Amino acid sequence: MLYWLTLLSDGGDFFNLFRYITFRAGGAFMTALIFGFLFGKPLISVLRRTQGKGQPIRDDGPEGHFVKAGTPTMGGLLIVGALLTSTLLWARLDNPFVWLVLFVTMSFAVIGFADDYAKVSKQTTSGVSGKVRLLIGFIIAAIAGYWAAQYHPEELQYQLALPVFKDTLINLGFIFVPFAIIVIVGAANAVNLTDGLDGLAIMPVMIAAGTLGVIAYAVGRVDFTEYLDVHYVPGTGEILIFCAGLFGGGLGFLWYNAPPAAVFMGDTGSLALGGALGAIAVATKHELVLAIVGGLFVVEALSVIIQVLYFKRTGKRVFLMAPIHHHYEKKGWAEPQIVIRFWIISLILAMIGLATLKVR
Repeated sequence: MLYWLTLLSDGGDFFNLFRYITFRAGGAFMTALIFGFLFGKPLISVLRRTQGKGQPIRDDGPEGHFVKAGTPTMGGLLIVGALLTSTLLWARLDNPFVWLVLFVTMSFAVIGFADDYAKVSKQTTSGVSGKVRLLIGFIIAAIAGYWAAQYHPEELQYQLALPVFKDTLINLGFIFVPFAIIVIVGAANAVNLTDGLDGLAIMPVMIAAGTLGVIAYAVGRVDFTEYLDVHYVPGTGEILIFCAGLFGGGLGFLWYNAPPAAVFMGDTGSLALGGALGAIAVATKHELVLAIVGGLFVVEALSVIIQVLYFKRTGKRVFLMAPIHHHYEKKGWAEPQIVIRFWIISLILAMIGLATLKVR
């Protein structure tokens, strides 16, 4: 919205700053951060009053989690609110990729909110049916995949770009939309599975968002793409503003989610943020790089899949408990130890993901 202040500029005054994506990204970050600090405590107070007993704790979970009983959930509303406000304020609202990412984020936030509401109101760990959530998620992701393809350059439409092998494109054709569904829904649910310890999910999400924001900015500039020899996708640079808002909103939320958490993100936040990461990857043609940058989420999801399949086949478990962060809890690792080590892993993977921009 503030971009249109450039209409008041003669090219050499303060209003000219609003032309620059980097300036507006900084504004989005600060707006989201301030939003989080301003509305964090009031939101938590409202959630405590309305939710009563807070988020239900699984009976079969680690014993140390029972002390968290009564902690309110739906804290993702704080992140989503900060993200929406900062993006609408600082991004160019005539950019289709901005609206694509917002559409996916808000749609998955609604799914997550419905699930959280069902759990809290019924005081059960089972919310909205998993099949219903997946079906709605598939529809949203299908729309997003087709939407993205229509705004990709003609030579990139329905193509899969490979990191490192930058001259190689794989024509997915009609399979591209199902592929986009897997990326977006997979990312949403992987982040959801990771959100099991105080602060565990939000920092890796912020790291991944920051990394994808840099990639989006680079991919959206023809001079950068020529230097890096990556595919140019006009308009994706504006996604950096969304990512900056996510980073700022995430920091604001982490202030209250740091151990011991005063509020949980809930499915409202985890599904929304995971879906956002998937949508950014599809928009920027970096779907495979997301698997590297978000490698922690991939491992968390795989640990659940492996555990379920192996148990059905043999009646035995590979991990003491899945997702894998609970395995390390069962092995005696302290919660902060797991969280910080997983943060470090996320940062390392993000650096590897960024390196793919140059390596060929």
